[in-house]
Amino acid sequence: MLLTGAQIIMECLLEQKVDTVFGYPGGAVLNIYDALYEYRDRINHIRTAHEQGAAHAADGYARSTGKAGVCIATSGPGATNLVTGIATAYMDSVPVVAITGNVNVDLLGLDSFQEVDITGITMPVTKHNFLVKHIEDLADTLRQAFQIAQSGRPGPVLVDIPKDVTAKKYEYQKKEPLPFFPVPYPKDEYLQRAAELLNGSKRPFLYLGGGVVASGADKEAAAFAEKLDAPVSASLMAQGAFDAHDSRFMGMLGMHGTKTSAEAIKNCDLFVAVGTRFSDRVLCNAGLFARHCQILQIDIDAAEFNKNIDVDLRLEGDARQVLKTLLSLFPQKDHAQWMAKIHAWQKEYPLTQTAKEGVLPKDVLETLDRLTDSDAILTTEVGQHQMWTAQFYKFRRPRQFLTSGGLGTMGYGLGAAMGAQIANPQKRVINVAGDGGLHMNCNELATAAHYHLPVVELLFNNSVLGMVRQWQKLFYDSRFSQTTLDTNTDFCKLAEAFGVKAYRIRTKEEIEPVLRKALALHAPVLVDCWIDKDVNVLPMVPAGASVEDPMLEM
Repeated sequence: MLLTGAQIIMECLLEQKVDTVFGYPGGAVLNIYDALYEYRDRINHIRTAHEQGAAHAADGYARSTGKAGVCIATSGPGATNLVTGIATAYMDSVPVVAITGNVNVDLLGLDSFQEVDITGITMPVTKHNFLVKHIEDLADTLRQAFQIAQSGRPGPVLVDIPKDVTAKKYEYQKKEPLPFFPVPYPKDEYLQRAAELLNGSKRPFLYLGGGVVASGADKEAAAFAEKLDAPVSASLMAQGAFDAHDSRFMGMLGMHGTKTSAEAIKNCDLFVAVGTRFSDRVLCNAGLFARHCQILQIDIDAAEFNKNIDVDLRLEGDARQVLKTLLSLFPQKDHAQWMAKIHAWQKEYPLTQTAKEGVLPKDVLETLDRLTDSDAILTTEVGQHQMWTAQFYKFRRPRQFLTSGGLGTMGYGLGAAMGAQIANPQKRVINVAGDGGLHMNCNELATAAHYHLPVVELLFNNSVLGMVRQWQKLFYDSRFSQTTLDTNTDFCKLAEAFGVKAYRIRTKEEIEPVLRKALALHAPVLVDCWIDKDVNVLPMVPAGASVEDPMLEM
């Protein structure tokens, strides 16, 4: 079948069962967009307000489904506008395929109009990237891109295609998607050593990272925790990997982790880390982390072993498969005394909040949790509201909580919410935002309105950059340099200008009725919650301190 390069791109997307792409048209991708018009009954295209929104939407689509998300941008500024979204996906191991146009092959390297070396720019923040100069390589390159993005530890792949390659014709033959690359598996001797550690432990601590979500290992993790009779903590990226309603769950560990998790790591004799890279926000002070216990790390990426912290035993492999094997290698354990201590700490150190004025984020999020039966998909921007969401919404399952963990991208949440809503039309999707983050991506309200996406934009409005201000208060003698947002933006009027319904919450009594109205609307809606600028994220481990000793007040 003789097709243009642009038509070959469409056919390759259909091979991968891609049903939706996110993007923004431009000169170098005119042929691709002409093909999208031809294939519009088979491939849905969502035009975002900005290319960065397209990258975040593809990311949200991928995180909420486990399938690769796809975004498209033109050359030059269109391509560079994707970079923050690509880097966000890279840091959090999200499978995204970014397709960019470029100038004709004979114009490459000549500083041509809207030309940029996007493969050079994105090399550090992609698993791999390609520049396709010959149409005969196009189909196989796209197939490889999806294979790489979804194999092993997932991540973004970029395919840069000059405009003349999309115009030329070549013989296309349909093929099945390439199989994922094989993943490593631990040697028997290492598995036996792990079983000995597990069997000998009296006070085990199970810590889950984003790899548990990526591998679909949540059921195995739950069974493992039950058989080991261990308490469980989860990283920011693993919220929902273990049911937060389960009495074993202690919440997060790290800079804003719970006091229960801090006490548990101080007193455990074995720390079992599954699918986590031990980021600095978890370790806090690496030299003071888990000094009194042995550490067993399970991860698919060998580069993460002994990178941030030395461990006693490492098992390289897919989290789900490794946990399945380990479950058969040790007997049912009973650590009643240890679990009783955990439950006592949970009662002694509950998460609380106080404020002089406005509503408490805790009350808003706990009400939202109750009204949605802990079953909504929540995205966030980055900052205090992100931590509050992880603390107070009780996620039941994987792929419910979508947030920028590694890169910490303000402006991520609304684009991600749109991608998740399109991928999960029957689910309620809520983006929890701060006013700083919403200022960065409010243009995407226009996209939600245009496509009638029933995303709830839940805004915690305190007129400050809360997390940065919190650090300034603690460590910079309350010199609040450029963290007061004195723009006087009326977010309700702003939302209405985009065609989005808006409500406001000023008092505790308004929380439930307003949230009920917003959730019942089944249309894009903004809820502007006024909160006190001095509500802080606690607990908090100061820079350089041990994760075992978080501050509980400030």
